[in-house]
Amino acid sequence: MQLLCLTDHGPDAALPGLALLAHEIRTAPLAVQVPAPTAERFDLVLVDGTADIRLAWTQCLDLRRDWSIPRVLLTTESALSAVTPEWGVAEVILTAASPSEIELRLRLAAGRGASQRGAAASGVDRTVHTAISASGVTIDEGNFTARIHERTLDLTYKEFELLHFLTAHPGRVFTRDQLLDQVWGSDYFGGTRTVDVHVRRLRAKLGEHEGLISTVRGVGYGFARDREDEE
Repeated sequence: MQLLCLTDHGPDAALPGLALLAHEIRTAPLAVQVPAPTAERFDLVLVDGTADIRLAWTQCLDLRRDWSIPRVLLTTESALSAVTPEWGVAEVILTAASPSEIELRLRLAAGRGASQRGAAASGVDRTVHTAISASGVTIDEGNFTARIHERTLDLTYKEFELLHFLTAHPGRVFTRDQLLDQVWGSDYFGGTRTVDVHVRRLRAKLGEHEGLISTVRGVGYGFARDREDEE
């Protein structure tokens, strides 16, 4: 198989058993943005999450949106709890996997990719997209798109995640610390000021509907509630 490995340390360091298998492997930095036409020449993309699981998570989400070829996450057992269906990976391989297990999982991942491409070629779409809606905002989790009354919003990934979280909890108020924990993650070391910045940007993109995100003095932000107490 033709494999593209996104790694900052080399495929042998991330998955030692891979060197014993007869696959053609090309490498690129983990954070690189490989054009989709280039990526499509490969059978699988391996994403190295052994050293930086958060960067691997970001890359997997970007690849899920832009690429159709299957992604395989390489990671350690301690990081397995962070992996969810949201990552959009076809397989997960642990660094300690034996060559036979690696070969099996690569074949399974490639087989799933071939089935999906076959379904697309036959005009059958088996992808299930989950959408949530509140007060005119619709979040399509499968396609990573957000709309306000049918107008598509041009959002960064973190703006999308923040609006997604707020839309899923209409009427509730969250402190800045709660939003940091839920949207940025408990290991984010920036200050709560970043929440204010992203809320301001979201309001600007919502335009005439900016009042959907309200400020509650001394508490934080809420969605789809009366904007009674603006800071």
